[in-house]
Formats: sequence, C-alpha cells, structure tokens
Amino acid sequence: MITFKVDDLNEMSARLKALAEDLRTFGVAEEDIFASRLVSSELISNVIIHGGEGAELKCELLDGKICIRVLSPSFNGVNLTPPKPDVLAESGRGMYIVRSICLGEIERDDDGVKVFIKLH
Repeated sequence: MITFKVDDLNEMSARLKALAEDLRTFGVAEEDIFASRLVSSELISNVIIHGGEGAELKCELLDGKICIRVLSPSFNGVNLTPPKPDVLAESGRGMYIVRSICLGEIERDDDGVKVFIKLH
C-alpha cells in the first residue's frame, strides 16, 4: 500500500509524481498511472482548495484494479454524483472527471472517498 498526507498543492504534485514511480515498479501501465494521478489530483485538490485542509491518500492494487482512498472530513458534504458540468466553467468538473475515469465506481469511505480504476 502506498500512503501519504498532504496539505498544499505543491506537496501534492511531488507526492503524485512519487506515486507514479511506485506504480511503475508494480508494472502498472502508463495509461493507468495517468488516470490514477488525475483522479488523485482532482480529489486531493477538492479537499485543499474547497475544504481548506489536508488529505491522506491510500493507494493499493486489488483484484485487477487500483483502489484510491482520499480521506478528509471535507468529503462529508461533497455530492459524489453532481450534474454534468459546463465544460467551460472555471470549477465544478472534478467529480465528473473522477466519475468518468472510474466508471462510476466511487464510494464514501469513513471520512473520505474510495474510487477504483480498472487496470488495462
């Protein structure tokens, strides 16, 4: 399991780069690494920007999927199934992007969310 805590966007970027390297060592395909970084970035950014607090990420490979958990009390009030956003809007696309990549597999998980990305 790969795990880390972040509380600012610069630190998030560095940690997600390290996450990608860790996933490569497990033989994960580049397209799945890209999807994992994008989903993780969207979820963590939502916490930092909109919730004003840090987040903990936990990532593991399970049954042909990448399981990503992002934990933060900020997710308690987040709508995990928002309406389709305006593509030109400055914000509000994060959960739509996450849902699109994860094929709808998003779950509430304690103080956060759990998503799954199918491995290719």
